[in-house]
Amino acid sequence: MRSEWLLAGGTAGAAMGWASWAVRGRSSQVFGRSVWRGPGGRARLALTFDDGPSHWTAPLLDLLGEWGAKASFFQIGEAARRLPELARRVSDEGHEIGNHTLSHPALYAKTPSGVYGEVAGCQRVLEEIHGCVPRWFRAPYGCRWFGLGRAQRELGLTGVMWSCLGLDWKQPASAVARRVTAAAENGAIICLHDGRAGRPGADCRSTVDAVRLILPALRDRHFELVTVSEVLA
Repeated sequence: MRSEWLLAGGTAGAAMGWASWAVRGRSSQVFGRSVWRGPGGRARLALTFDDGPSHWTAPLLDLLGEWGAKASFFQIGEAARRLPELARRVSDEGHEIGNHTLSHPALYAKTPSGVYGEVAGCQRVLEEIHGCVPRWFRAPYGCRWFGLGRAQRELGLTGVMWSCLGLDWKQPASAVARRVTAAAENGAIICLHDGRAGRPGADCRSTVDAVRLILPALRDRHFELVTVSEVLA
């Protein structure tokens, strides 16, 4: 009997591990086509920013412009609608726009139709603001769910995970910069945040200060800083 319990427990544990990987694993394709890094043949990587726009987006754009760097910004539809001019400045300055849902929910708390509505709603808002249709999607909290595959197929989106998560919402700038520069390699996709889950007024100073350290460090190592589309090309 004991061996049967152990076998059942092991099977349940394996199933839970697989389910966790399916939802959050960076290489998982279970809930829709997804990428997490580009090819390693060239010294280029992609900085990406989630959860904006916010009033912290402007100083990040200033820093990127100062260093001649391009990035991809996964914007929340409601945040972009709240700050349309700032949202539009991102694309006007040559950065890439991605879809980060309409309201930044945990998709696993949504029905498949609710997941579709979040992705499609954001797509409509971003198209109205930027005049172009996003190609890339990043799930809030990196959690994919039922209904996302259909949404991506019908809306022409590919999911984007990351090779390094900067943890800039909870760590000081120096720690974020060390984490990112240690993970920097050809084809890397780095995830940072120019907002905090769409919360107006949230403090993103640690992200700005980290990027101020990251940009010269990466340039000293001769990395070209490009968009997701470019790093995957």
